[in-house]
Amino acid sequence: MGNGSMKSKRYKPTDASVSTSNGQAHKDHCGAFKHSSLDSLRARVEELEREGRRKDEELCAKEQQIKGLQEQLAKQTRLLSELSEELQNKCIQLNKLQDVLKSGAPTGLTSRPPSVRASGKSSPNLSVRIKETLNRRKGAKAGVSAEPTSSSLPKFSFEKARVPKDASVKKLLTDALNKNQYLKRLELQQIKDMVECMYECSYQQGEYVVKQGEPGNHLFVLADGKLEVFQQNKLLTSITVWTAFGELAILYNCTRTASVRAVNKVRTWALDREAFQNIMRRTAETRHEQYRNFLRSVSLLANLPDDKLSKIVDCLEVEYYDRGEYVIRQGEEGSTFYIIAQGKVKVTQTTEAYKLPQTINTLQKGDYFGEKALISDDVRSANIIADENGVECLVIDRETFDHTVGNFNELQKHLEGYVATLDRDDKKRHAKKSVSRHQSQPLSSDFVQLKDMVSVFSSSRPFDHLEVIATLGVGGFGRVELVKVKGEDMTFALKMIKKKHVVDNRQEEHIHSERRILAEARSAFVVKLYRTFRDNKYVYMLLEACLGGEIWSLLRDRGSFDEPTAKFCVGCVTEAFEYLHRKGVLYRDLKPENLMLDSEGYIKLVDFGFAKKIRSGQKTWTFCGTPEYVAPEIILNKGHNFSVDFWALGILVFELLTGSPPFSGSDQMMTYTFILKGIEKMDFPKKITRRPEDLIRKLCRRNPAERLGNLKNGITDIKKHRWFNGFNWEGLKARTLPSPLRREVSTHFYSNMDVIAMMRDPQSNSLTIAKKKQQKKSNILMRFIPCNSVST
Repeated sequence: MGNGSMKSKRYKPTDASVSTSNGQAHKDHCGAFKHSSLDSLRARVEELEREGRRKDEELCAKEQQIKGLQEQLAKQTRLLSELSEELQNKCIQLNKLQDVLKSGAPTGLTSRPPSVRASGKSSPNLSVRIKETLNRRKGAKAGVSAEPTSSSLPKFSFEKARVPKDASVKKLLTDALNKNQYLKRLELQQIKDMVECMYECSYQQGEYVVKQGEPGNHLFVLADGKLEVFQQNKLLTSITVWTAFGELAILYNCTRTASVRAVNKVRTWALDREAFQNIMRRTAETRHEQYRNFLRSVSLLANLPDDKLSKIVDCLEVEYYDRGEYVIRQGEEGSTFYIIAQGKVKVTQTTEAYKLPQTINTLQKGDYFGEKALISDDVRSANIIADENGVECLVIDRETFDHTVGNFNELQKHLEGYVATLDRDDKKRHAKKSVSRHQSQPLSSDFVQLKDMVSVFSSSRPFDHLEVIATLGVGGFGRVELVKVKGEDMTFALKMIKKKHVVDNRQEEHIHSERRILAEARSAFVVKLYRTFRDNKYVYMLLEACLGGEIWSLLRDRGSFDEPTAKFCVGCVTEAFEYLHRKGVLYRDLKPENLMLDSEGYIKLVDFGFAKKIRSGQKTWTFCGTPEYVAPEIILNKGHNFSVDFWALGILVFELLTGSPPFSGSDQMMTYTFILKGIEKMDFPKKITRRPEDLIRKLCRRNPAERLGNLKNGITDIKKHRWFNGFNWEGLKARTLPSPLRREVSTHFYSNMDVIAMMRDPQSNSLTIAKKKQQKKSNILMRFIPCNSVST
């Protein structure tokens, strides 16, 4: 190559070497990428873990915060409960202090007619005590009553009471009644009948529809115009068209609490109390009789006595099934018995011969099925399907049936005994000497001697033989005097009932009933009646004087009773109810105001103004009782029996343990609204422990047939309740059990009641204060009874 040098051969890589080199480079690159991705992923995982830990810490912090808030809420709830209880106690103390502060006002009760013997002038301190006691008695609960429906029912004609109306007016009236808090709870048929009987009333501008303080007798619905409501001449509100008002007046005798005045020309529809009460009774009795006839058609139940059938009727529930809906299915186990009240059902059955259900029967109103379920578990042998228009069934399950009237075996034994009793009664029917079904306690020698003593008194001039010591109670009905036999050391309570008040309020039946029941009563837990008198103005009842005081006054002063004291009170009342119910007597006015203590501290039931004798299985319909104590069926005019006394017993237990009843509103209708809502969902105060709460809830069941005391074992179920575990019932009956309420009674003439030492001219209505005797142990204040009560 010119200079002799050689060029080196240039290296040219082969395809294989190139490929290897590139693969290595790619591998290195991928490795680096993977390493980078793993690092990134690890970093991301670490970041997520850190985030998770942070979230966990935040969640833990939130949980701690929530826990702290929950603890704080629980603490605040406990504090609120304690403050509520403290407030209740403070209110009780405040009322007592207000009584004392207000007692300095003049009483206006110091006039003294010349005919009354009284030495010296009344002490100013005595006048203060009168005023103080009048204030203290303001909290006492008053009874209310309608006219007995038995006196008005035969005269009432629904057809004559109906007033023609077009369909549009009926619709508006129905809607107005259904908007009312009380009336909307009535049955559809009752509302319909009320609308039929309402009649038209017109008022001019400025005219009063109702006036405060006057007796009320009508429910109104405003149809046209404008009304204004006044109380003490102060405008409260106005009433718009198609609004119902004045409903309290159709329940019972009462005075209007406000005035309603027409702003312009007004047109209303009205319904009077007599029509309302008879509609309620008519519809309820018709339904009850229909249901009872249904039960009579069931072979298993046909021979049961009326009282058992009535209990079953009360237990029946209404169930509705739409078209095509299965009431029961073949092959299912069942424990429910059905009666068809309205509509029809189709009975289908699947057999080995037919795979598809075949219709084998059709049942209609009055027919029944599933009766075997009342005896034992029943496997349904067919399908029952609602027909095209649906079906309404009356239903009762075996558990309810067994608790209420007993299982089938018990009923069979009962029926055997019942038939045997009928046979014995049939044999005795021709005997010369009859034997009373209910054995009373033997008459004490003291009672017989006192009856003999007063039997010679003039029947029309009791004050020829009796001397008034003090007034124990006053009211619209009359008054109750503490009296003594002239020249003797015997004291009585003389109940003086104004004849005019009785006639004006149509309470004759109640007065006659009270006299008959007390005259026959022979129980240590019922006040004794020795004699009755009458003159031109009054009917008199000479009663046992219970000088140990009144439970209501003790409860007011203490605030509440401890459980042993409450248990003793309830035990005494239970013994009284057992005796009365066995005699067929319904009491209907239980409350602390009607429980008096004798000298041994034992309770006696007083004031039988609302008591009534009823037959087994019978219901009564008159609205009467004390608003806070009346049972739902009284409010709804469904008819009631002995079960209302058990409801009231539950209310009494609550009031004795807390100082106030569970249902109390700003007015009577509000109280009734609370009662109708029921006690089931009510929260009980801490003062009531688990066992008495259970007793109260069982006594205050909404359905009367399910109340303790009204089940198959009767009042024994109450005595055997866990709250009474260890209670000495035999000692109570024998009066050997020491009473926690016994107080010292210093003389026959002085008592522990709220009365005031005074004398009264028997022929005058004015009160006269006598000179107070200088005795340290006398504790006599006036027992004031609200004037709207017929009873003491």
